[in-house]
Amino acid sequence: MGDLKEDQSNELEVLESIYTNELTIISREPLISFLLTIATQIEKVDMEDVEICLKFTLPENYPDEVPAVEIISHSNLEESYVEVLTEMIIRLAEENVGTVMTYNIVTALQDKLIEIVETVATNKRDEEDRKLKAAEEAERKKFEGTKVTVESFFKWKTKFDAEMMELKKLKIKDDLLMRKLTGRELFMKDHAMDDSDVKFLEEGGEVVEVDETLFQDVDDLDLNGEEEEMDRKLILLDDD
Repeated sequence: MGDLKEDQSNELEVLESIYTNELTIISREPLISFLLTIATQIEKVDMEDVEICLKFTLPENYPDEVPAVEIISHSNLEESYVEVLTEMIIRLAEENVGTVMTYNIVTALQDKLIEIVETVATNKRDEEDRKLKAAEEAERKKFEGTKVTVESFFKWKTKFDAEMMELKKLKIKDDLLMRKLTGRELFMKDHAMDDSDVKFLEEGGEVVEVDETLFQDVDDLDLNGEEEEMDRKLILLDDD
């Protein structure tokens, strides 16, 4: 037991000499207990330093018995990484039973923290690059028209031709309907007076009388044959 106590005291002195500012002694007597802060300071890494505070408690039979080690605080570190470090501490303690191990545990955790910081920094850069590329792609598409392929062109051409044909049919139909109007209807349609004409007449314009009997004979003309032909064309257009 005496040798174990001496080993514990010697180990504590070594830790104090190495971690002058990072180590805080809680108790020098059994059970020896202390706090040790580990922080990462990596140059050329664009992120805040990661820091953890460990609490060591050495049982009387240490190092023949694993010490109690826990992470009591941390900063800039996700909980998932805290769990990784905790599992790592347990594994290292079990692997080093029988030898002084606090220094080995601390140095291993320091290396792991550096690895974590570099991983987080890389992921951060990758995410920033991805967002930048996505923004550039979105901006580029604003100035990029729809690419025309042979298939898309013929699809558009077929639709366009169908629309033009429909417009042509409507025009022909309208023309035929106009031609079916009687002479008198055409005259009355083309010579209907608007408000300005009426106003002009009311203000003293010269009045011209129209003899409607002149157009009575027009309605009696034999246009049946021509009307039948027009009706036939209209029916064909409707069928299309």
